[in-house]
Parts: sequence; structure tokens; C-alpha cells
Amino acid sequence: MFKLATGVVAAALLAAPAAMAAEREVAIDGGRAPLHGSLLAPEGVTPSGAAVLIISGSGPTDRNSDSAFAGVKPGTLRLLAEGLAAQGITSLRFDKRGVGGSAAAMPAGEQSLRFTTYVDDAVAWARFLKSQPGVRCIVIAGHSEGSLIGMMAAQQVPVCGYVSLAGAGRPADVTLHEQLSAQLPPATMAKVDQVLAELKAGREVPGVPATDPLFRPAIQPYLISWLAIDPAVELRKVKAPVLILQGERDFQVSVAEAQALAAARPDARLVLLPQANHVLKVAPADRAGNAATYADPSLPLDPAVTSEIAAFTKAAAAR
Repeated sequence: MFKLATGVVAAALLAAPAAMAAEREVAIDGGRAPLHGSLLAPEGVTPSGAAVLIISGSGPTDRNSDSAFAGVKPGTLRLLAEGLAAQGITSLRFDKRGVGGSAAAMPAGEQSLRFTTYVDDAVAWARFLKSQPGVRCIVIAGHSEGSLIGMMAAQQVPVCGYVSLAGAGRPADVTLHEQLSAQLPPATMAKVDQVLAELKAGREVPGVPATDPLFRPAIQPYLISWLAIDPAVELRKVKAPVLILQGERDFQVSVAEAQALAAARPDARLVLLPQANHVLKVAPADRAGNAATYADPSLPLDPAVTSEIAAFTKAAAAR
């Protein structure tokens, strides 16, 4: 396993001149309605031959990493796509089923949604991207929950690399317990743990209000399908080279998650970014200042994020 504390990469791999980029709206069949995305291709340089499929995180998060929730508009994945284009790398990012331009593609009744629904969509997008002119191979990069979606998709389509961006390395119930226990009083947390245990066992929990933001009845089948998956197990099934990027100031996903992924794949490149937070931007250590970066799309990404992914992608294309 290779580990860099600063995320510094070989300068020779990043020597491509800045490129102009042309972005166009694209769509694929989503069943009930089309799924929509943005294909960003560089102009003015010879493309690398490898293209990156970028997958967003959990909740109502669109192709750019912007959320329907107030104060969550970091533009992280748009900035990543633009940075990759400047390095001569084509990318595709998309609105998840039920979000943004893909809102109408949500299955009839939230109860029918499963984690594998998103995996199937990512596989379809990867195949679409591979069909584009000049694209010889695909690197899949998933952010947050998109990390797990991406690693499962990477098992079903030929890829030349896989990138986890602030992705969990342990089952979701473990991660949720750690996240929620830092926010909830012990008595409430005990009830949450009971619900998680039932869902983990594959049993729906009656009596939860329909307004519950996390465990409402309509979303419980999806949670059951998600809690059954162990990211470390799934990562071992990915045959391609692996890059793991994790911010040390990420209050949502801890460094322990990235270390769990790296332990599952000792050949992976693990890069810890000392000042980066969950939306991959340089952030202060205090929670209020850290959270403020989520609402500012003008803030650039931590420079190592784009440089590491660009170098990894170019190396994948050269194999």
C-alpha cells in the first residue's frame, strides 16, 4: 500500500497544458424517464484515452454535488470535472435517479428503490461513456455513498481504475452509528441502534413516522439493501488499480473508513489530505468553519484531489 500524507504526485504526469472544455447534456434510458448527465470533454489537447465516470453521494445530491438541502451547494464534482478537463481528461457526471434532471426516473413508489438500482444506473452510464469517441477505458470515481456504488459498478464493466473519494470502508450501520452518536443524546441513540439492528437483520420496523428523515417506512427497503453490503468485501472484488482519497478534516467520513478500504486492498494507493473536508475542499478544523465550505461553490478543491485523480487516470490510460 502506498501512502502520502500530502497528496503530492509526480509532476511529469501532470504536464499536460490547460485545455478548453466543451460540456454537453447527455441522456440514457432510465425506464420511467431518461437519466441526465453532463459530458465534459477537453478541447485543444490530445485526450488521454481514459475517461472518468463521476458518481455523487447520498441523498438529493445532483451531478455537481449540490443538494436540495439548504446550505449544501459546494459544486465539488463540477469542479473536479473542470479540473480533469484542464488536464485533457474527459469526464461524465450525472443526476441520480430521482434527483435533478433525472427526477422523473424515480421508481413508482419509493419502496421499490434498492441500492442496486443506483449500481445498475452507474453501469449503464459507464457503458455509455465507453462508447464515446476517443475513450479507450473507464475510471470510475465515486464520492461518499457514490464510492460504494462505484466499486460495485466496477465489478460489472471493464474499467482501468477505480477511485474512492471520502468513501466508507465499513458497513453502513457502523458508519451511521458513529455519525449519529456524535449528534444524538444516549437515549435517542439507543433507539436508533435498535432500528439499525432490525434493518441489518433484514426486517422492516413498524411504527416509524412517515416524516422520519432517516428511517421512514418508504425508505426502509432501500436501507435494508444498503446495510447488507460491506465495502471492504466489495473492494476486494474490483480487479482494477485502486486510488483512495480521504480528507483528514472530514467530519462525515473518518480516516478510519479509508484505512479500512486500504486494508482490504493493500495494493491500493491511499492518499490522506490533511486539510480537506468531506466536500474535498481545504477547510478549517472547527465545525462551523468546516460546514461553511459546503455552501460556497466558488471555493476550489484541495489541489491534490484533481492532481491525484488526473495522474492516476493518465497512468491507467498508459497501461
